Amino acid sequence: MSEMHLKNALDTLKTTGVRITPQRHAILEYLIESMTHPTADEIYKALEGKFPNMSVATVYNNLRVFRESGLVKELTYGDAASRFDFVTNDHYHMICESCGKIVDFHYPGLNEVEQFASHVTGYKVHSHRLELYGTCQECLENTGKQVL
Repeated sequence: MSEMHLKNALDTLKTTGVRITPQRHAILEYLIESMTHPTADEIYKALEGKFPNMSVATVYNNLRVFRESGLVKELTYGDAASRFDFVTNDHYHMICESCGKIVDFHYPGLNEVEQFASHVTGYKVHSHRLELYGTCQECLENTGKQVL
């Protein structure tokens, strides 16, 4: 399935006039395969052995291109480094407060919440983001706690 995502993503870039460099290809492939919502630094560290001349700035610049092309979403969490999500369709995130791992989950759209918020505030709602915080299974096992 990731090969299909990669091909579609590369086609999207080509149609917008973006040249496909080996680094760009590798960064995109890493994002698709990782599913871990990596930071730019994590991507850089994962690929630096394969591309020793690649800089962190190259990773950031490519992530910006991908974001502007609609291929990735940038997830910002206060002062922490941005994380990047290849899955751009509507979904939500479960975030471990111990290790920072982010897992996607799907839930019916919250359109009624958007409509209600718009009605109550008078705002025109453009989007929403739902994040749930807790402790992942691995961290619970490491601390000896159990999921209820």
